[in-house]
Amino acid sequence: MAKKEKRFEIIHEEGSGLSVAYTVFLDTATGVQYLFAQSGYGGGLTPLLDQDGKPMTWEV
Repeated sequence: MAKKEKRFEIIHEEGSGLSVAYTVFLDTATGVQYLFAQSGYGGGLTPLLDQDGKPMTWEV
């Protein structure tokens, strides 16, 4: 059986570990980058956009 590829990869993480953490995910199928911000039990996910308002991409 072939190994299944992961759809999302973590390409950057930062934060204090106590209150707020930021993670950048890469969608390996589209190359689009997403920012996930987490604070306590809450969080949010959004695509990263360039200066023209288009999704930031990474060559996959």
